[in-house]
Amino acid sequence: MLIKQFLKVFTGYKSDSASLTVVGVGPGDPSLLTIAALNAIKKAKVIVFPISDDNKKSFAAEIVKKHTKFKKNVPIIFPMAREGFDPDEIWSNAVKKIVKFIKNGESVVLLCLGDTSLFASSSNILRIIKNTYPEIITKTIPGISSLSAAAALNDFDLVKKGETLIIKECPSSNSELTSLIRESKGNKTVLAIMKVGKRWKLVRETLEKEDIIKTSLIALSVGMPDQIIQYASKYKKDFMPYFSLILIRLH
Repeated sequence: MLIKQFLKVFTGYKSDSASLTVVGVGPGDPSLLTIAALNAIKKAKVIVFPISDDNKKSFAAEIVKKHTKFKKNVPIIFPMAREGFDPDEIWSNAVKKIVKFIKNGESVVLLCLGDTSLFASSSNILRIIKNTYPEIITKTIPGISSLSAAAALNDFDLVKKGETLIIKECPSSNSELTSLIRESKGNKTVLAIMKVGKRWKLVRETLEKEDIIKTSLIALSVGMPDQIIQYASKYKKDFMPYFSLILIRLH
């Protein structure tokens, strides 16, 4: 009995209370779902997932659709750089929908593409709920990130002994990226540049100028059907999809 009570306190979860669980579903491959993620989805009555527009699919929802057929599936529009919209208002409206389900006694899972700690929009939902509805129980289940998945697929060590790993959203100018690369050289640093996408042209120019394009690894749409993982010098297109990253080891 004491053990059961301890476990409830330790996990911050009450089996008889409706709650919100933010679940990382990995980068795209359903086989990369964790057991914890699957268990949370199975227990939840409501599955909430982000979309960028009313007419667009959710990548996160597609990953787990096999397990959510008989659930209450609720798409929620996230800001995602939507022009002409107030992000705070969108977040608040999303929270209101989620809270309504919870107050109705229905446990909710909020799907998060990749991992819940890397550029996760779900952190805005958690922040508002914790500040505005502190009585609501929340949990977070991490997922496999595109970063770790890409590294594994190419036997790339994200960080070795004595090295520093820097994870950064792709700079918007050549000068900023050049400074980052030059400051990292000679310091045993690995750069993980995320969300390259439309900035690929300037990134390619910088990699060529710094003579590291042949050793820089690109990963596009990791875990998805159109996945590409190869060295940057071999990629000839002038654009990259939104879900793209570059790994650079600098010595």
